[in-house]
Order: sequence, then structure tokens, then C-alpha cells
Amino acid sequence: MVVSLLLISLLSIIIVSDLRYMIIPDKILLVFLFCFLIYRILSPLDPWWNPYAAAFGASLFLLLVAIISKGGMGGGDIKLFFVIGIALGFPNVLFTFFIASILGALVGVLGIVLGKVKKRQAIPFGPFIAVGALISLLYGEQLIDWYIQSLW
Repeated sequence: MVVSLLLISLLSIIIVSDLRYMIIPDKILLVFLFCFLIYRILSPLDPWWNPYAAAFGASLFLLLVAIISKGGMGGGDIKLFFVIGIALGFPNVLFTFFIASILGALVGVLGIVLGKVKKRQAIPFGPFIAVGALISLLYGEQLIDWYIQSLW
């Protein structure tokens, strides 16, 4: 419950900030990171290192994407995924990235088709990350289980 309320608060701020100013403030991320770290120390996931591995893995992957795409991914997005990794752990942080990428691609293509977005125009990714994290928070385990069961 604590993680849910904190995460929803963080994501609400991120959506407004990224849509309005195209920035994800470090100060906001640090405050929430501190809260999530305290919570994970007091109420660890199983195994205890899961959220830390998820945070480092997700942020390093996005850093690699940013380097390869030459700035196609902002630093705020990378840091946001670090915080989400601490909050949700693995595999939910991976599911968050999956959902955010699909939503971002769909909206980007739709924007280009409708003439609202130009090719190579920067689009804030934070709101898509936020929606992906909310879906992961609320339904991630069920959707991941459903997917794995459908493979067999």
C-alpha cells in the first residue's frame, strides 16, 4: 500500500512535469528514491537484492539505449527507471518498459499519421513510463503470469 501511494504520487508529478516542461526533476526523483529505499530496507522483496538489481539493470539498459540513439532517451527517463526499479523490482520494471515502449510507439506513429508530430520531433517519454508503471503496479503480476502460461 505504501509503495502504491508513493508511486502514484511520483508518477502524477512526472506526467505533469514532463508534458509541460519536458523535464523530469532530479529533486523529485531523489525524494522518492529515498522513500522507496527506506521502505525496501524495512520491507524487502524476495530475494532482498531484487529491487536493486532491477534498478541498476533497467537504468543501465536505458543508458545504453540513450548512447546508441545519440540522445533519443533523456537522462530523466533513465533515472526514473532506476526509481521504478527500486519500487517495483524485477520483472515489473521490465514489464513497465515493455508497456511504455508500446504506448510511446503507438502514440508517436499516430501523431505522425495525423500530422500532429513531425519525424524526429522530441516526445516526452515520462507519461508513457508512468502509465506503464501504473499498469505494472496494478496488473503486472497477473499479466506476466498470463503471458507465461500462454507460452505453454
